[in-house]
Order: sequence, then structure tokens, then C-alpha cells
Amino acid sequence: MLISADTKIPFPRSLVYATYRDKLVELVPYMPNVRYIKVKSRREADGKVDSVNEWHGGSEIPAAARAVLSEDMLSWTEYNTWNEADFKLIWRIETHAFTEAVQCSGTNRFLEDGNNTIIESRGELVIDPKKIKGVPFFLTGTIAHVVEDFLGKNIEPNLLAMSVGVRQYLEQNPRD
Repeated sequence: MLISADTKIPFPRSLVYATYRDKLVELVPYMPNVRYIKVKSRREADGKVDSVNEWHGGSEIPAAARAVLSEDMLSWTEYNTWNEADFKLIWRIETHAFTEAVQCSGTNRFLEDGNNTIIESRGELVIDPKKIKGVPFFLTGTIAHVVEDFLGKNIEPNLLAMSVGVRQYLEQNPRD
């Protein structure tokens, strides 16, 4: 499944980029589907920032999916590499449920548009039913479909909600 989301934020690119990269925990109140984010690690070197963040979502698991999905599906670890030279973020998500079966990664580009910033988020979500452990083989295809449907319906809206949250944060917090 391809992931694609574009948003426009009415603030300069360097400010938007730095806010996404450096203010993540402060953005949680502006993201309705996120309960909290824990920064696991952060390393800065040569104009790049590598970070690992653990996200804990707050959206509701649909009743039909509760038999195969758990609260672990609402938590994931995100591995990021921020490259300030080209205003690009390369990310990879590791789900806390069905970790071996789910692959999700992508790139966010922060583009200048006058005094605005356009964020292009592109990625891919792939679920390998053969790697789903702990369930009978004949159910793995169904579970893969349920997981992909659930994640697919949440990833793009969450990317868009984060952009709305960044805009609100920047409107409410004067720049340093």
C-alpha cells in the first residue's frame, strides 16, 4: 500500500522543519490520535539528526478488528534520519504488533513555497502474511488484510493531523 500525503503550512521551511524535528513531544497536545511520545535516542552529527521515538496512539480499534488487533497496534517505534542540507526526513516505522510481518518506511520532503512550506510525505506499507506468527496459517491472509486496512486508514490521516498540529503549535508559540 502506498502512502501519500501533502500538506501546506503557512510558515517558513526552516522553522517548520525544525519544529517537526525538535519539538515532537511538545506537539502531542495538538495531535488527537496520539497519547504520548517517548524519545528513546537522539544523535546529532554532520548536519544530520538520527532519532528513535516511541509513539503511543489513542485511536479506537474497530470492533470487527479487536479479535486480531490489540493495543500494541496503537504503539510503534519510529526511526528517523533528518538531513538539514536538503530538508528531508527518512523514516521507518516498526510496529509493536506483528513486527516481523509489517514493513513501513518513507520520506518527507520539506519544500519552500514562498513563505510557506509544503510537506510531501511518501511511503509504503507492506504486510507479509507468511511472517504473521501465533495464528493458524489459514487466517494469516485475513489478518494481514485487517492489519493493512487498519494501518492504512490511520497513517495518512495521522500525517495530515500532525501538519495541522505543527501549524497550530507555531500559531500559538512565538518564535525564539
